[in-house]
Amino acid sequence: MPYINSKVSVKITKEQETEIKTALGEAIRVIPGKSEQWLMLGFEDSVSMYFRGDNSQPIAFVEVSIYGGENPSAFDSLTAKICEIYNKVLGIAPDHVYVKYNAVSNWGWNGGNL
Repeated sequence: MPYINSKVSVKITKEQETEIKTALGEAIRVIPGKSEQWLMLGFEDSVSMYFRGDNSQPIAFVEVSIYGGENPSAFDSLTAKICEIYNKVLGIAPDHVYVKYNAVSNWGWNGGNL
């Protein structure tokens, strides 16, 4: 049950959104037991954001919520893939991307909790 929400300072076209969606669907597999089958995505574009007191460069804040325990090595691998995807598709430099992880022990779905 992963959920990835992206806030970016640039406009995302439908084509770019599809490209990111596909790439994140592949990338989520670096976390054991996770796949695109259960992946939910959210995109917020053209967000007014500042990094280091500046907003002249494209910026991204990506929040990854994962049902289950923390997996630092898998999270590290996913961070690398996320930075690569956002750089390739949106031109956001990896040093302008923050990735936040939330390991969640309670997750509701289909009228109940897992």
